[in-house]
Amino acid sequence: MLSYIVKRLLQLIPTLIGVTLFAFLLVAAVPGDPAQIIAGDSATPEEVEIIRSQLGIDKPLYEQYTSYVVNILHGDLGSSLRSGQPVLDEILSRFPTTFILTAMSLIIMIIVGLIAGIASATKPNSLRDNVSMMFSLFGISMPVFWMGIMFILLFSYYLPWFPSGGSTEFKHFVLPSIVLGLSASGVLARLTRSSILEIVNQDFIRTARAKGLKEKYVIYKHTLKNALIPIITIVGMEFGILLGGAVITETVFSMNGIGRYVVESIQFRDFPAIQGSILFISSLFVFIILLVDLSYSVVDPRVRYEN
Repeated sequence: MLSYIVKRLLQLIPTLIGVTLFAFLLVAAVPGDPAQIIAGDSATPEEVEIIRSQLGIDKPLYEQYTSYVVNILHGDLGSSLRSGQPVLDEILSRFPTTFILTAMSLIIMIIVGLIAGIASATKPNSLRDNVSMMFSLFGISMPVFWMGIMFILLFSYYLPWFPSGGSTEFKHFVLPSIVLGLSASGVLARLTRSSILEIVNQDFIRTARAKGLKEKYVIYKHTLKNALIPIITIVGMEFGILLGGAVITETVFSMNGIGRYVVESIQFRDFPAIQGSILFISSLFVFIILLVDLSYSVVDPRVRYEN
């Protein structure tokens, strides 16, 4: 296992290099001069050129990228053009909000998705199955921002149960986490249904039923356990997707997380903040996928990791 982990960590290096290159080139391709933004419209060309030299953006792109990677290796993601503060410090200060939102959304997604998927698979082609799949289709189809606005209108305006924005108390996370969780639960419900239906028709399930085991025991002990690998895979991928979905949700609900920080940085053309946020979220997603791969052997002892 240890050698496999080391091997996978080494395999992550090209991926992370690709992420840094993507973040760098994406921002480099955006029109606008950071030096001009910092100096202001009234600055002289000489003042703008001095700032360009200080930022290092007067050098060729390959030199800028090399310097960018070296700074990353030293834990320096640059300074925000808006606030002048280190980008990494600003990201870390907002990360708890995004993490709590994502974790709560993931819990809701797992609970709702598994219940809907199991309910559908145990009674295929029934009314319960059709209702569950219609619900999952609704979650997949509805845009997150639209669901957020509808939830604010219903549960903050007509029924003032929850605040419409903020991120300082637990109640601020309820509506946005439900919105994100429901939007992602549809995919999990459909995958759970198909995985269980595939396992149910196998010989060992028929044997368990022939022994007289209760149906609930057969479903939850044997069937669901053997269907966990694809479910865990989609849960890990959805965690990364939920991090991305937080960009929209945090903006709709005025939450002080990384997602809103990205939107504000784009509006003000804060290039170091955009690059740092992309790199941080992408790197986190890459390591989550690694943890998902390592969890396979925990849920299924038949999985073995070889060098």
